[in-house]
Amino acid sequence: MKPSIAKGTRDFSAAEVQKREHIMNVLREAFELRGFDPIETPSFENLETLTGKYGEEGDRLIFKILRSGDFTSKIDDGAWAGKDPKTLGVKVADKALRYDLTVPFARYVVQHQNEIAFPFKRYQMQPVWRADRPQKGRFREFYQCDADVVGSDSLWQEVELVHLYDAAFTQLGLPTTIKINNRKILAGMAEVLGIKDQFISFTVAIDKLDKVGPQGVLDEMSNQVISSEAVVRFGQWLEAGMTLDALKEVLAESEEGKLGLKELEFVLTNSKPGIQSSKIEFDFTLARGLNYYTGTIFEVAAEGVAMGSVGGGGRYADLTSIFGLKNTSGVGISFGLDRIYLCLEELGLFPTEVSARPAILFANFGESEAVSAYQWVTKLVGQGVRAELYPDAAKLKKQFDFADKKGIVHMAMVGTNEMGAAAIPVKNLSTGDQEVMTLEQIVALLG
Repeated sequence: MKPSIAKGTRDFSAAEVQKREHIMNVLREAFELRGFDPIETPSFENLETLTGKYGEEGDRLIFKILRSGDFTSKIDDGAWAGKDPKTLGVKVADKALRYDLTVPFARYVVQHQNEIAFPFKRYQMQPVWRADRPQKGRFREFYQCDADVVGSDSLWQEVELVHLYDAAFTQLGLPTTIKINNRKILAGMAEVLGIKDQFISFTVAIDKLDKVGPQGVLDEMSNQVISSEAVVRFGQWLEAGMTLDALKEVLAESEEGKLGLKELEFVLTNSKPGIQSSKIEFDFTLARGLNYYTGTIFEVAAEGVAMGSVGGGGRYADLTSIFGLKNTSGVGISFGLDRIYLCLEELGLFPTEVSARPAILFANFGESEAVSAYQWVTKLVGQGVRAELYPDAAKLKKQFDFADKKGIVHMAMVGTNEMGAAAIPVKNLSTGDQEVMTLEQIVALLG
């Protein structure tokens, strides 16, 4: 049987891992400079922790883990015959791979509330899993890199997160547009349209705009049995493109909508000073379909490359209340590591030194020579130089081929005459030049 991996997952080569680490190192520095501390949570949670937190569509994408043991014997024939996935799901599975990092974070805060200081600022970089259809930039296993603040209603937290986005993408050299909206504005729009009780269906439809286009959104609204009058009026808003000034008129009779506009203006006004490279843009169609968002919402798009969002997040007023901790507001953002990687790769923005770290290989001429060569390796490693000894006394061509495949440019030759010497021949495999060098000279060359 030919080995394979599951769809939507990937293996990573050494060069790819080094590039991913480069992104995470930039993000880690951006997080920690702003006072965020790292935590980690388990790769899987109790199923009840995750279900019901992401909306009906999100629940369908949760990877469930089968119960251990003979769980089938406890399911009656009627349940099997009914074939109801919801009923059977909880009987055959009691745990699930985490869908995102936000809900596990909320669970963490509630469990550890007596140990942490509020406002609690944390960052987390771990893989998540979604049973989605794999496509470009969309995987079933992927990393999220999140930063959240919980325990404060202050909109300065949103301002800080905008600047965190800008600082990280500036450091990575990736030009981006940070799109901002507010769920209260969307709620006000639903109120004006007379569909306040269909708010979730309304936002789910809007969230598909990038995938299905304006007419697709209107069709989705109709499919959700939203009134034709509301569909027609929202279609007019889509066609016109609503500015902030236009929205002030539309939402004049909605208290929640006006509060959303006030919050939005605070974030925009205080975010723009100090921005290094990102564009900041208000987008009234930004919805972020997850149900737990209640205030400011963010989405980040990369410039110059056809890719979905490379980041997103928002304010959640009561996420921890689902686990028993009430009146604890939070706000957070996420960086899509895998999509950021694809953007940097496509635009040629990875620094060359990320996967081209200088190194030296010591040729192996035999047992005695290897002992002497390994002493050089130990000294060089001790001074921070990447060095290794070819393990076998193979033909030199084989050792040269090994160096070529690993991208090692320099090879040291410690033969019988060089055993115990203070300087040894070092060959540049790309040019063919060879020079006798001391330990200090090799360190200066490669350190």
